[in-house]
Amino acid sequence: MSPKILLADDHSMIRKGVKLICQIEMGLMEIREVTSCKELVRELKENEFTHLVLDLTLSDGSSLDVLGDIRKTYPDLQIAVLTVQADNIYYDLLKRSGVEYFINKSAKAEDTARLLGKFFRNERLNNIRTSIDPDTHPFSAIAPREMQIMQYWLQGKGTKETAAIMGVTMSTISTV
Repeated sequence: MSPKILLADDHSMIRKGVKLICQIEMGLMEIREVTSCKELVRELKENEFTHLVLDLTLSDGSSLDVLGDIRKTYPDLQIAVLTVQADNIYYDLLKRSGVEYFINKSAKAEDTARLLGKFFRNERLNNIRTSIDPDTHPFSAIAPREMQIMQYWLQGKGTKETAAIMGVTMSTISTV
């Protein structure tokens, strides 16, 4: 069965590049695109997909906000994260969410194509990275909600804006 792919990224050039790799190098044609968390959730409800290529930052927020619900609602959906964010920050959190593929957007095109090919063929990675020692890595023990807040802060959003986006009080954000 040929993969049915959903690309979720807010950058048109990234979507176009990944789509071309899928079509030209792999012959995969069933590909849909979204740019926001809202569109991502709607598209998953309306259509059936086997694979999701997901950026961590979408036009209306962090995909970390919806990743848990996606994983619960679609447990068989294969998810690869394609992002500019450093994997050493997000690796353990994504691994706990069932994401095995982490592809950096700054990787060479041939490496990206090779990893995407393995992902679409449902191949396990040969050198799956092991978790980082929590004693030497400050992000390995961070809770998913804390990671969401950190992601908004890294985008330059303040406490008030982060609270509004996440639908919680400013004191909750401040406490975290």
